[in-house]
Amino acid sequence: MNRYTLPASLREQLLSPALVVYMDMVRSNVQRVIEAVGGDPDRWRPHIKTVKLAPVFLELARAGVRNFKCATTREAACLLETLDSAGVGGGGDVDLLLAHTLVGPNLAQLGRIAAAHPAARVSVLCEDPDAVAGIPQDLGVFVDVNPGMNRTGVPVDRPAQIAGVGEAAGDRFRGVHFYEGHLAGLDPDTRRRRAFACYDELMNVLADLDGRGNAVPEVITSGTPTFPCAIAYEPLSGLAGTVHRVSPGTAVLGDTRAMQEIPEVGLVPAAVVFARVVSHPADGLVTCDAGSKSIAADAGDPCAEAIGHPELVALTPNEEHLPLRVNSGAAPPRGTELLLVPRHVCPTVNLAEKAVLMENGLLREIVEVIGRAHDLITDVSVRVN
Repeated sequence: MNRYTLPASLREQLLSPALVVYMDMVRSNVQRVIEAVGGDPDRWRPHIKTVKLAPVFLELARAGVRNFKCATTREAACLLETLDSAGVGGGGDVDLLLAHTLVGPNLAQLGRIAAAHPAARVSVLCEDPDAVAGIPQDLGVFVDVNPGMNRTGVPVDRPAQIAGVGEAAGDRFRGVHFYEGHLAGLDPDTRRRRAFACYDELMNVLADLDGRGNAVPEVITSGTPTFPCAIAYEPLSGLAGTVHRVSPGTAVLGDTRAMQEIPEVGLVPAAVVFARVVSHPADGLVTCDAGSKSIAADAGDPCAEAIGHPELVALTPNEEHLPLRVNSGAAPPRGTELLLVPRHVCPTVNLAEKAVLMENGLLREIVEVIGRAHDLITDVSVRVN
């Protein structure tokens, strides 16, 4: 059986474009990552910005994952509500870091969410010792260290500022966040060499904190492209008194970039966009009905690949249309159904309001993408279903 089969009864009713998630393949990817981190799910803190789906949150929990990252207050509330409703983490073992620099009402909102879920540990990033006093007391604090990505964080060459965050946080200090996300798109040897150089700097940061008497309970590194490098860097596995966790999130659903960059992990595409060919605008060219409003275009071209159609190459999408060049053979007829694997799955999921969940070739259910978009006003109530 084609593992990407959609039943005819579903295809006859399914409007395109549509997000389709194959839960058996989600489980496969989850197990692949756990194997890649040494078989211990406690070594993994997945970033749930990728998935945003309650059933996938629960699959991670069933696999033994209890430590998570997220990017928005909505994701935080949705994850904690989902796990609470399922009876996961009642013993206080659920741990969530909102890996974003929050200020103003956003920070207060996370404090309210943490207070509403007292059985979970919730933390936030900080890069300014003077800002720690404004962080709600229900929140732990990770110092955000900039490894050269230049997005957020304290530069690695400012040890006093890094230590100052830990000192200001006191017993709320949870550790160091060190996201080397700029090391994507490199050949394996270059990525490993540059990643190891980053980790050498990280070890200097940790040694300085230790020398100042600041215990570091946890250090968090690595998204999907670099997490195998971090696992292979032996000093991070041998830290005394400090837990090292990696935080790949894209790996849960897979996308073309993840499969190309870390083929050794064996990820498969678990999320696709169902689309149909709608036009033959020119010789050697077809257009389907899944444009940049349904497939993320932020990671460059091609933004997607069509499963089973290597002759089709996606060109730059418009809002509602994705043109594909036909490199060989006849152009597929209008109405031809395509399953498109996105180049960047995280924002692709965010574009969908609902998702079709498949299980071993059968329709399981249609669910809301509960973690998509952003909250607008301060409100901790979350509708899960």
